[in-house]
Amino acid sequence: MLRVEELACWRGERAVFAGLSFSLEAGEAVALLGPNGAGKSSLLRVLAGLLPAAEGRILWAGKDVRQDAPSHAVRLRYLGHLDALKPALSVRENLAFHAALSGGDVDAALGSMALAPLAELPARVLSAGQRRRLAIARLALAPAALWLLDEPTVGLDTASIARFGRLLAAHCGQGGMVLAATHVPLPIVGGRQLDMS
Repeated sequence: MLRVEELACWRGERAVFAGLSFSLEAGEAVALLGPNGAGKSSLLRVLAGLLPAAEGRILWAGKDVRQDAPSHAVRLRYLGHLDALKPALSVRENLAFHAALSGGDVDAALGSMALAPLAELPARVLSAGQRRRLAIARLALAPAALWLLDEPTVGLDTASIARFGRLLAAHCGQGGMVLAATHVPLPIVGGRQLDMS
């Protein structure tokens, strides 16, 4: 469903990557591997439409995503290094804000990452791991075909990684796709790897 053909990304005068081709099918999860600076984060940002590709094409169901960027944006969820939370809003209010944009059940999202006991706390008082759990809980709100995740497990404890693994399995089980940059093993059963080094 997602196909990347001869993709290249330049940052300043430096080619971050070039000639990259791969595909991602419904129900599939791929872990992006490689050392720091290999281009994992840049690739995710290009696929999300946050950085332009210097060369190549990104195809969704055979059509170039640049031909309809708004539709491509609707079909994906991007989770970067920053948690993108409103510190003055409560945990529940942060999720409700995103639910107002894309739909979804706030209580179910809270439950997916065991955040119900923290629901009324402002995001600014959360620990780093709790903030990451809240950022991940946004993925559980409304379905989106493609999840682009950059180091999703940073700051998570073992129990939270297990919950995240259940979210990944449910998403892929419903035909969703995951592309995740990581330096550590992810809780992906049967997922393949793409080494960018």
